[in-house]
Amino acid sequence: MTTTVEKLKVLIIGSGPAGYTAAIYASRAGLNPVLYTGAQPGGQLTITTDVENYPGYPTGVQGPEMMEDFRKQAERFGTQVRYGQVTKVDFSARPHKVIVDDQVEIQPETVIISTGASAKWLGIESEERLNGKGVSACAVCDGFFFRGQDVAIVGAGDTACEEASYLANICSKVYMLVRREEMRASQIMQKRVLNNPKIEVLWNTETEEILGEEEVKGVRVYNNQTKESKELAISGFFVAIGHQPNTDIFKGFIDMDENGYIKTIPGSTKTNIEGVFACGDAQDHIYRQAVTAAGTGCMAALDAERYLAAQES
Repeated sequence: MTTTVEKLKVLIIGSGPAGYTAAIYASRAGLNPVLYTGAQPGGQLTITTDVENYPGYPTGVQGPEMMEDFRKQAERFGTQVRYGQVTKVDFSARPHKVIVDDQVEIQPETVIISTGASAKWLGIESEERLNGKGVSACAVCDGFFFRGQDVAIVGAGDTACEEASYLANICSKVYMLVRREEMRASQIMQKRVLNNPKIEVLWNTETEEILGEEEVKGVRVYNNQTKESKELAISGFFVAIGHQPNTDIFKGFIDMDENGYIKTIPGSTKTNIEGVFACGDAQDHIYRQAVTAAGTGCMAALDAERYLAAQES
């Protein structure tokens, strides 16, 4: 039951690199944005340790520290960063309505969606315990830390094949764990993996446990046909079974693809709803990098600023 109604020029939903960058640009434009952090303030980078591929940090930076830098910069220019989660929206008529924590109703002139995406995990205890200590859901982000070492990757789609190939360029050996006796990846991606001498595909193979106390030392796998188990000595374990965009609350209003990623008009961050813009991993299933998310956050703020200017003219 809502108890408060508030009108805003710009509401930003989500607090990763996209949301905070949108906030920086919108606040510098004098739009007085309000940003709600969501359930995971700072987004996926807050569960990431070393970040070495974001420009401006020549010696690298811890993910949580970087997101604190983003937040402080946004607040410096006047962004109101609020801790809360959007629980419902109604974009069927103007003014748009956004409900926060089932209590506060906001009627924003523009909305910037930057709710990101969450990696899908296997759901085993050792995976959670060693996350950030050798377990990763992004080979492009973290593969560099395992150069010259043996690693394993779980998955059977195009992304898994692409990341296995990427890892093979920098690692000594890549074990690719495929749960079935075939992949669902495109033929060209499968061929690339199967023809790479540094990649060994283990068919009908599932993960029992990731081994190690403070860091990954190996993985115990089993063949779901023969029921035989064995251990692989590895130092990096990558999960590439997909991501889930955090967009459920917008269904029925915002156009999305079959996987729930928000569709934007090419060359912009505009959605099918006037005055609603989307940026970051909520609309990007291809690159999924902090720097590309920040770039689209900038675009969203500029699109919102131009939209508001056009409404006033």
